[in-house]
Amino acid sequence: MKLSTRNQLKATVKSVETQGLMSKVILEVGGQTLTAMITADAVNELELKTGEHVSALIKSTSVMVAK
Repeated sequence: MKLSTRNQLKATVKSVETQGLMSKVILEVGGQTLTAMITADAVNELELKTGEHVSALIKSTSVMVAK
């Protein structure tokens, strides 16, 4: 699969919590925690499971920076 997203991080699924239509997916990336909010349908389609190796794709228009 070819993607235009340049910010691709290798990650491990730490947990998946689903409430209604949305799921919170906690990822470990290089010893740090990254939280992704995706649809419950996407979790089911991807068959995400704890301990699984995945890629976190981050679009530059979807990142917020604070100081």
